[in-house]
Amino acid sequence: MNAVQYSHFSNTAIMSAAIVYCLAMTAHITEWALTRVPAVEPARDRELVSAAGAHSPTAIAAEPVPQSYRRDLAGNLGVSLTVVAFLLHVAGVVSRGLAAGRVPWGNMYEFTITGTVVAVGTYLVWLRFQPVRWLGLAMTGFTVVLLMVAVLLLDVPAGPLVPALQSYWLYIHVTAAMIATGAFTVGALVTLMYLIRSRAEATGRTKGLGSRLPDADTIDALAYQIHAFAFPVWTFAALIAGPIWAKYAWGRYWGWDPKEVWAFITWVAYAAYLHARATAGWRGRKAAYLALAGFAALWFNFIGVNFFLSGLHSYAGK
Repeated sequence: MNAVQYSHFSNTAIMSAAIVYCLAMTAHITEWALTRVPAVEPARDRELVSAAGAHSPTAIAAEPVPQSYRRDLAGNLGVSLTVVAFLLHVAGVVSRGLAAGRVPWGNMYEFTITGTVVAVGTYLVWLRFQPVRWLGLAMTGFTVVLLMVAVLLLDVPAGPLVPALQSYWLYIHVTAAMIATGAFTVGALVTLMYLIRSRAEATGRTKGLGSRLPDADTIDALAYQIHAFAFPVWTFAALIAGPIWAKYAWGRYWGWDPKEVWAFITWVAYAAYLHARATAGWRGRKAAYLALAGFAALWFNFIGVNFFLSGLHSYAGK
């Protein structure tokens, strides 16, 4: 296959992955629709029920077996389709690299398709060790949106790297940044689910998405775990590998370029979240808002800086 054929195959694989992600999302929607909604009591009442013991009159009845079977079938189908979409996604990323004759992260389109494949891969690996299938709907939906944005708005022909990117530090810096971005994306989706669930618990709502999620404390702990993993990786990418690469490319470690500034803002936001999460007075929803602020800064650094600000990193938007 030549470069043109690889490029065509990559585009086809990415579009096919987006379609299969849509099917997986539909399966997860069906799973949610078949989930029997338990009563969600306000936090104070829940504590009283816990104190009363497992035989409290408010105990929730078991879910009917046929409905539980159909729900699990839909959920497992959603996971299987996500795996198929992920493999197509990987094929699209790899063939894009073969078409360009380099690693496939030299522009925003390539960052997007590679970052999303890392995020889905993080979710699938995590699914092997934690019962987080409830995250499948958010994960597939978010991935479909980003892939459509990449294909419709960001796609550019495969080509050689600009001179500033032609360094082995590209592999080190961007690989670490991609891993961190994928993990932060999963962490943000989990954090959003935590906010929805905690609101349902606080108000005692028995309908809606929040009532179908695990308890808020469990989700909060999972969000903390994924952020605690991603933060040191981002620290290495943004504050160690990035400045070293800048020294080789531009003769200085740090120049307060817009992308450097927003990378540092992202680091500060996530550092504040992890510090707040370890401080009793800032656990819960307040800390969750800090995590989402860090995620917003991360994506502004990734997309907004390239569109709205000018600097040495402007090539990343081309």
